[in-house]
Amino acid sequence: MVDRAGWEAVVQRVVGEMRSVPGGLIPILHAIQEELTYIPAEAVPLIADGLNLSRAEVHGVITFYHDFRTQPPGRHVVHICRAESCQALGADLLLADAQARLGVDVHGTTPDGSVTLEPIYCLGNCALSPAIMVDRRVHGRVSRERLGTVLDALQGSAS
Repeated sequence: MVDRAGWEAVVQRVVGEMRSVPGGLIPILHAIQEELTYIPAEAVPLIADGLNLSRAEVHGVITFYHDFRTQPPGRHVVHICRAESCQALGADLLLADAQARLGVDVHGTTPDGSVTLEPIYCLGNCALSPAIMVDRRVHGRVSRERLGTVLDALQGSAS
């Protein structure tokens, strides 16, 4: 995990580089999360000051969009597609199985920090529904059994 000086430097650099981008708040938040894996709550005042926005505006955007995290994710992030094609072919069962197996709800992280479960609203892999994404790698035609195997492997891995 990055210490306070480290994340502050990242936030200051990203805001400085992107403050003149029209509508830059969302790209700035994405850039910060890309580097830190989450947006520290303590970064909100720095972002707000750098963009001449209120803290409420910045906080509102972070909390409105489910893609943004205010806590570090698990070592592995599993996204289960929630788009129509995937739902029609069993994604609801995959999500229910993942929640039961991991003992978390969506946006939750297992107590051991191994896996964070996230919904995603289209992976662009509709021809191979249902689809999941594990650590940015898309998997298609995922059965309940295959999902179980993937989750077991992730929880058993140390990195």
